[in-house]
Amino acid sequence: MLASKVASMAAASRQKVRSLISLSRRLSIDQSGSPDSSSGIQSPVVQKRRPRKDPTGCSVLLFPGQGSQFVGMGRGLLKYPNVKEMFSVAQKVLGYDLLSLCLEGPEEELQKTVHCQPAVFVTSLAAVERLHQENPKAVETCVAAAGFSVGEFAALVFSGALNFAEALYAVKVRAEAMQKASELVPSGMLSVVGRPQAQYKYACVQAKEHCKGLGLQDPVCSVASYLFPDGRVIAGHQQALDFLQQNSRHLHFIRTKPLPVSGAFHTELMASATEPLRDVLRQVEVRRPEISVYSNVDGKRYMSESHVRRQLVKQLVSPVKWEQTLHEIYERTQGERFPHTYEVGPGKQLGATLQRCNRKASQMYKHVEVTMYE
Repeated sequence: MLASKVASMAAASRQKVRSLISLSRRLSIDQSGSPDSSSGIQSPVVQKRRPRKDPTGCSVLLFPGQGSQFVGMGRGLLKYPNVKEMFSVAQKVLGYDLLSLCLEGPEEELQKTVHCQPAVFVTSLAAVERLHQENPKAVETCVAAAGFSVGEFAALVFSGALNFAEALYAVKVRAEAMQKASELVPSGMLSVVGRPQAQYKYACVQAKEHCKGLGLQDPVCSVASYLFPDGRVIAGHQQALDFLQQNSRHLHFIRTKPLPVSGAFHTELMASATEPLRDVLRQVEVRRPEISVYSNVDGKRYMSESHVRRQLVKQLVSPVKWEQTLHEIYERTQGERFPHTYEVGPGKQLGATLQRCNRKASQMYKHVEVTMYE
């Protein structure tokens, strides 16, 4: 009886996903070059297939993740081609007015995982439209892209691997699943800057032992993001993070700062979110990226459609290896020039991490503003 009820619920869920994917496809940007009649969007940025180019003198695009959002983002992008249409498609896919939320808030709603991930995704791709309008060469000569956490979905859309509306629906499913996983136990994320002698993994072991002493079974505490040398984000049960803050000096941490997020992203506490994302990624169209796109899971390039699907799911429970990704992108022989780098989306955090990882590469960095016209 119970088994048949579960099977029935699962079938209903799959049917709902299929119907929403169908809607997303009708709204998607037509990759062949002609706009879909229901969306009216024409986006040469996403549609064109790009031949491989020598990276010398070319460009790299970096897409930010959750935490970069703020009320007012996107205000400076509305006059550029396709941007209003992108937010219109987003309203149909998401079922609420994303543009109004980005421009007017309220802030507490925008900060919620279920809202900020789609908001950052759409605003970042809207910033690409501004870059393409003001500096088309920066887009046309782009040889590589990477995105931080949810930013990886935007990077894959830019590369031609995913359709805009289908990727947005996948982001919606991902954000909702992560929000639900966050509500299961008190957990969070802690930004940490340490001294050279700091041992982050050992600090996590100590924090877990502390939690066990409090009676917590199977405590979670692990590095969730590798940002730059001696810069980490550690995530897990709240009791573990409290221990790290209280013992920061003993652990050789210079600075600790709790992040305004709802849970322990990129740890095993997100395990329950993997199946919903896996289900939706099975049903969306995925292509091999037309330019190099780097996975958060290992800092390596995506090689195939199945690789994209597999790594996006694994990313939920794996640390974001951003420092390793930047080393992979900007590795150069001595004397070789660095590409121009553009951070497309709200905030300048990725530019700051690039400066800490590769000062020479950061000299070619620019941020595409999302609030002002000039």
